[in-house]
Amino acid sequence: MLKPGTILDDRYEIIDVVGTGGMSTVYRAKDERLKRFVAIKVLKSDYSSDANFVSKFRAEAQSSAGLTHPNIVSVYDVCEDDGRYFIVMELVEGITLKEYINLNGRLSMDQALNFSIQIASGLEAAHEHHVIHRDIKPQNIIVSKSGTIKVTDFGIAKAATSTTMSTTGIGSVHYISPEQARGGYSDERSDIYSLGITMYEMVTGRVPFEGDTNVAIALMHIQNDLIPPRELYPDIYQSFEKIILKATQKKPERRYLTAAALIADLKRVKDNPSIDIIVAPAQSVSNAPTHQFSPDDMREIKNKTAQKRDVDELDAAIAAAGRSQMTSSDIVPDTGRIQELLNQNDDELEEIDEDEIPAPRKKGSVKKYRDDFDEEDDDEEEDVYSAPSEYDDDPDGGVDPKLEKAVMIGGIAAAVVIFAIILALVGSVMGWFKFGSKKDKDTTETSSSVSTEATTENTTEASTEEALIKMIDVQHYTLEKALKNLEEAGFKNVRTEEVYDEEEIEGYVVEQSVEPRTEIHASDEIVLKVSKGPENFEVPDVVGKSVDEADELIKEHFNPTHSYENSDTVEKDHIISQSTAAGEKLAGGSVITLVVSNGKEIKQAIVPNLYNMSEAAAKQAITDAKLSVGSITTEFNSEVPAGNVIRQSISANTETTEGTVVDFVVSAGVKAVTYTGNVSGSIICDDEGFLETLDSVTVTVYIQDASGSHEVFSSNVGKDLAGTINVQGQATGLSYNDGSVTYMVKDGAGNDISGRYTKNVTVTYNNE
Repeated sequence: MLKPGTILDDRYEIIDVVGTGGMSTVYRAKDERLKRFVAIKVLKSDYSSDANFVSKFRAEAQSSAGLTHPNIVSVYDVCEDDGRYFIVMELVEGITLKEYINLNGRLSMDQALNFSIQIASGLEAAHEHHVIHRDIKPQNIIVSKSGTIKVTDFGIAKAATSTTMSTTGIGSVHYISPEQARGGYSDERSDIYSLGITMYEMVTGRVPFEGDTNVAIALMHIQNDLIPPRELYPDIYQSFEKIILKATQKKPERRYLTAAALIADLKRVKDNPSIDIIVAPAQSVSNAPTHQFSPDDMREIKNKTAQKRDVDELDAAIAAAGRSQMTSSDIVPDTGRIQELLNQNDDELEEIDEDEIPAPRKKGSVKKYRDDFDEEDDDEEEDVYSAPSEYDDDPDGGVDPKLEKAVMIGGIAAAVVIFAIILALVGSVMGWFKFGSKKDKDTTETSSSVSTEATTENTTEASTEEALIKMIDVQHYTLEKALKNLEEAGFKNVRTEEVYDEEEIEGYVVEQSVEPRTEIHASDEIVLKVSKGPENFEVPDVVGKSVDEADELIKEHFNPTHSYENSDTVEKDHIISQSTAAGEKLAGGSVITLVVSNGKEIKQAIVPNLYNMSEAAAKQAITDAKLSVGSITTEFNSEVPAGNVIRQSISANTETTEGTVVDFVVSAGVKAVTYTGNVSGSIICDDEGFLETLDSVTVTVYIQDASGSHEVFSSNVGKDLAGTINVQGQATGLSYNDGSVTYMVKDGAGNDISGRYTKNVTVTYNNE
């Protein structure tokens, strides 16, 4: 993972991560040279260390860089920096189509048609430049903020499938075409199939095939018919459904041959939804040549498709020859040689006699395509041949060794099957396969005295003995089709049970009591469990609950998804509302959207400049900015007039959240200079005779200035001290420093006797 600030190729500055996938990580970056923002897709080390892959990746990415179309993400450059290989692309602000469907559910018809036309238009432009995408899926389609659709990741799938990697690492198997699932050659029609599956998901909100493993899903693309969209949602335009069904035909030649043809039909439906669109009928799956899907996966796919094909073809042949004489269990082709060849390496093919290998088609043979076929044309369809494209993986123009191997094996298998059929037909006519013991036969041949009655009895017993029949697979078929297939296979005792099932559509077989390829008698009971669809359950009330608690309640029967909103009343990470009201009943497994609170919306505000405003004006300015008035204090200031703001707690023009508290300080004006007056000394009376008449005296001393008298000392003394009264005191807060000291002396009766005394005091002043 690259850190923000990393510079690639001395030009692109990494800003942050946009997303990550199986092959690469996408970053938002700035092109310092052209001063624009771009998206950079950096290959992971597992791929960038593979020289073969890097070579093909660069070539394919560079060819993609030549694509210019409004519905394709533009590729600007393909670069390498210190072992890192990356693509510089147009930066599109938006979300993937997969995220869009997850957020909004199935799309409206108008929106689905609009999106489909835009995707197909991007493919048309790419196909005209001989660029096949090979990995069309909603995850590779971006819905921009303006509503424009952009297809991305051209060329990467081609590079990946050209190496020895498993293709399970390059894309989702949910959208893969049958020929890609087999490992066969892919062309423009493979992209059209994947777009058809994408259109299916847009109108239904789900993919047509789900399974426990990638192999299981790949086999469904090869073998299973998808459920028509209108069986899930009858409001889907019938004409749109036909387009989807045609685009997703198993055989490439039955699909739209070009994106232009698909666009033409989509536009016709958009203009007139009731218009009729002809779609090719369903067909059996052809036995296409195989390449490598992944070693283990391809072995499993080959084994399972071969098993089904062997049983179906042999049973059909035996039915034609007469089931009373022979069944598929009686003729088992020798597959030893076939399996031996399947296990050989490509190098071992060189040791095989050239006469065993069918003559290859020459490179450059004209492709023979037919768009629509009638049922009676099926035999001719097997002769339709798609010549390898000039963009296929074999650069030398010869036949791919794997193709030679597959053709050779297919020829041997076909020969074995044909031989078995001929043997069945001849045996039926000649009576080679009558039932009965060897002892009975020998007795009949050697003894001419056996009665006609005994011969008739032996023949009746042999004809009534039931042969064993291999059970066929009818799971995930409609009940009607399952019963028809079982009847044609010869089974006579079928019982059905209806069960609820959240995964399987109503009317489809969920389970069969006898495993496929198990040998049983025709009259043995077979129980088919048929889906009644999902069971309905009551939706719980989760409004106001935490998202974790709500999810637990919903998950008991349903699938929760989330959207998020701000709320002034609902606590963060708690449920504001639910898409289906509490108490209503829904099918188990249904999606219920829970709206989760993000808490109060955080809005930003700009702090005003309060300096030198009056206190009242400052309060109003704070309120107008949607902020809160905090504490107000005062202090002396010689620069700001009294009553105006000196400073504030948050700097002016700062961005903060609404409701933030702002404190400020108001000027008290210039501070006045004050003084402290200090008095010390004594008050004295020298008249001893007068002093003898006194019992006690009270003396009070003042500093007298322009502002008045300020008492500094007061004392009551007895007769012994009345002659000399010591004075010590001070007055604070004086406005002046030029006052004089005065005093007053009174006798015990309160008479003023100040004139009998003199003062001997001093006064000093200090600034406060």
